Amino acid sequence: MDAAQVIRRLRPVELYVLDAVGAAFVVLICLAGAIEAPPGGQPTEPGWVSALTALVIGLPIAVRRRWPTTVAITVTVASSLALGSEVIPSFAAPGPACGLVLAFYTFGAAVRDTRAFLIQGVCCFLISAGMGAPMFFADHSVPAPDSPPPLLTLFFGALMIAPSAILGFAIGERREQNAQRSEQLRREAAIEERLRIARELHDIIAHTMTLIVVKASIGNHVAESQPDAARDALRVIEKTGRAAMYEVRKVLDMLRADTPYTPTPGIDDLPRLVEMASAGDASVTLTVDCPEETAVDTIAESVQLTVYRIVQEAVTNVVKHAAPAHCQVTVLVGADDIRVEVNDDGQRPVRAGKSGQGLIGMRERAALHGGTLSAGPRDGGGFAVTALLPVDGAASGGGR
Repeated sequence: MDAAQVIRRLRPVELYVLDAVGAAFVVLICLAGAIEAPPGGQPTEPGWVSALTALVIGLPIAVRRRWPTTVAITVTVASSLALGSEVIPSFAAPGPACGLVLAFYTFGAAVRDTRAFLIQGVCCFLISAGMGAPMFFADHSVPAPDSPPPLLTLFFGALMIAPSAILGFAIGERREQNAQRSEQLRREAAIEERLRIARELHDIIAHTMTLIVVKASIGNHVAESQPDAARDALRVIEKTGRAAMYEVRKVLDMLRADTPYTPTPGIDDLPRLVEMASAGDASVTLTVDCPEETAVDTIAESVQLTVYRIVQEAVTNVVKHAAPAHCQVTVLVGADDIRVEVNDDGQRPVRAGKSGQGLIGMRERAALHGGTLSAGPRDGGGFAVTALLPVDGAASGGGR
């Protein structure tokens, strides 16, 4: 058995087995104390009373996790009556004390409100009263030889109940904090996953819908004068729509646990992306420079997806805002980083009032992986997007 098995959290069945063992232990100790002969003679109560008292004190410990309040009150009342009637004499008080410690540890962990403090205070008083009752009602000019010190009698209840209840309260608070922290982490992970999927869907739909709208506009204008060009536009729309449906299905399938893993788009998929973008009025060319010692398969999947989405968004902006134009996409894979450049020579002026959500999304993707992205007009006309990303994607935590 290794250390992990020793310190692991016990299952509910194992906890109830331990409680049953603890209950049996308390019953035996209380029974031994009840049948123990006091210094002055034999026990005055019948044997069945001693056995019943031990069972009433010890057996509730077996169900202390299910009914912590009821068990704590039952053990307190039974212990107080047993000590007060001297069925269990004061010198045998460790038996009830064990039951009190176990009961109030669980009570403190489970009940942490104003009612808990009230119950603990009343129970402390009852135990101390039961401990001191024989001395108070006995007709002795001096305490009996087996009587506990008066100070111990006064604070016996607090000494037995308070420490165990405080310890249980502290552990219960820690467990609740850990549960809240785990729930918060789960919610943050769910929110992050929803944002990631929303970002993927935005990139897919924005790119494909832009191409579809452009080709539909062309087909509408030439439908009568150039039927062949209109049919070509429809074929591009059909091809683009099918590709978009396939990618959306892949993204949504990631939400299903029983769906086999499907690779996300990466650098190897850039030629198909460029081919689709070239179906519009923009002429897009691609150059991928990857040294032999750096295989594409060794690049982090999340980084490849980021490269793909940055190129996709940048090319979509060219088709949407700068066409007709020529666009050059260059991906330079180095030993430590990847440089992505998307340059176009479009002369259409940038219109004011745009939200620029595409550029914001590209910057967020680059920053997520510890990279940088810059975008702006070129000196000779056109627009340029440049991104620099680490190959291993270490800054992002490695996951997608």
